[in-house]
Amino acid sequence: MGPADDKPERIARPEADAVRAGDGALVKAFVRRHFSLRGALRTHRLALGPDLLRAPLNVALAPVFILVRLTALLLTRLRLRRAGEWLASRRILLRSDVARAIESALIDEVLRPRMAWTGPTSATSTRLIEDYVGIRSAIAEIVTTLILLCLGVIVFHAATPGVLSLAPLLSDRAATAGAIADFPLGSGLGRVWYGAFPLDLSGWFVAGVAVLLVMAASILTAFAGVVADPIQARLGIHRRRLMRLLVRLDEARSCEPEIAREHLFARMADLTDVVTALLRMLRP
Repeated sequence: MGPADDKPERIARPEADAVRAGDGALVKAFVRRHFSLRGALRTHRLALGPDLLRAPLNVALAPVFILVRLTALLLTRLRLRRAGEWLASRRILLRSDVARAIESALIDEVLRPRMAWTGPTSATSTRLIEDYVGIRSAIAEIVTTLILLCLGVIVFHAATPGVLSLAPLLSDRAATAGAIADFPLGSGLGRVWYGAFPLDLSGWFVAGVAVLLVMAASILTAFAGVVADPIQARLGIHRRRLMRLLVRLDEARSCEPEIAREHLFARMADLTDVVTALLRMLRP
């Protein structure tokens, strides 16, 4: 290979380095502006509104989202690529106002400025960007799960990875506390009595407590990013995730169905919650 053949490669490498350096500067500024504590507080003000209603619906739709993506991935592996891509492009989760704001800022502050280096983004990048923003919802669910787990361990000395496992414990504690307070012979004897003869809780009462917990957990999920975003920014997770997004946009792989591991972790927590609740119900 002669010198003439080497020249394009020597020219291309500095250009690629310039692109990466430019991307790094844009991403660093974006993370600092939107995912610091101040930026997260500013962004999550938008959650005070319809997002409080969207949050529980998205939690309920999350298993459907995973099922659709797994099916799309399977179809692609079976070489039914067009069907897999069509299914993966279906929007399952509701877009929150917070997600829209981050998506718009990402396009305006990162993607459009970098066109000078990499050219305009493809129209098919829309789903990739939505998937990137959707990972934050999964992270918020994981944060909520960790909070519920810590609450169960501290208050009830039991693992409660979700609402299903926490609701019976909280129902029993609330009902017993009310019964002890109303015991005719005083609260002291009431503790002894209900310690020997536990209350038989109504299923409707437990279900009502579970509904209240779902509402509280949904509100917590809507604002979990206030805690999760600054931590991820500090650890460099946001920066690495954004850089991977830019690489995928440049490589035009937006049509390939993919399931982010954060979504899988969130659903594993849901499955653990169901199993924990069933084991407690079956315990003699």
